[in-house]
Amino acid sequence: MRYALTNTDRRLIYPMLPRKSRGIPRVDDRRVLNGIFWVLRSGAPWRDLPECYGPYTTCYNRFVRWRCAGVWDRILTAISQWDDAEVQMIDSTIVRAHQHASCIRNSTSEGFGRSRGGLTTKIHAVVNATGLPLQIAITGGQNHDSTQARDLLKELPNGGMVLADKAYDANEIRSYVSSLGGWANIPPRRNRRDPICFSPYLYRQRNHIERFFNRIKHCRRIATRYEKHAANFFAFVKLAAIQVWLRVYESSCNCGCFLGPRLRCT
Repeated sequence: MRYALTNTDRRLIYPMLPRKSRGIPRVDDRRVLNGIFWVLRSGAPWRDLPECYGPYTTCYNRFVRWRCAGVWDRILTAISQWDDAEVQMIDSTIVRAHQHASCIRNSTSEGFGRSRGGLTTKIHAVVNATGLPLQIAITGGQNHDSTQARDLLKELPNGGMVLADKAYDANEIRSYVSSLGGWANIPPRRNRRDPICFSPYLYRQRNHIERFFNRIKHCRRIATRYEKHAANFFAFVKLAAIQVWLRVYESSCNCGCFLGPRLRCT
């Protein structure tokens, strides 16, 4: 079945799912998760969910309920916390909003912004040296890339390095990275007068964050924003990031085992 969870995925995710000790036994988590990931990858409306995944209302309600309970945040944090991430890359990408997503009052409070392409949402991300996501945020499409730099780089370890493009060439960002004990390898803008230390050789590795954006945009629910509410769209972005990590674990665990200090394959 396409987009279905593998046994390795199930062993990683199940320990972090909520467990009900009382009441009616709930629908199989694996079937519901497969339905959620099917919607994420295909971009289809919830009502078009195939019957093999059960009622679409069950998948949608659990997707929202677990989002409110912070389940997706816990999973993403757990599977990415083993990485010391001495090299971090930051950038953003634009996602156009579908016309059905933007027909909502006060759309500016839901992460919509106006740009040349119409209503858009911007995804900000920080990845490690191999392009695996560490921190994610969303804003309106008109927001500048550098507005989220402080929040996304706060986990930079002492002695770490930040790779970014010219949009992040600001004295404030360089000073903030230095205060964390790191080094910002960012190319200078043409109008910068004071000299800075910059390595073009190390900067070549920044393409990994572009590859990350390409990967998550394979999910049609990310390539185009269909969600009216920013919280639901952000949850889908986190699920796409989780999926990127799961593919790495799956390819590394045969049982070698490369699941980090707190995640062991059983």
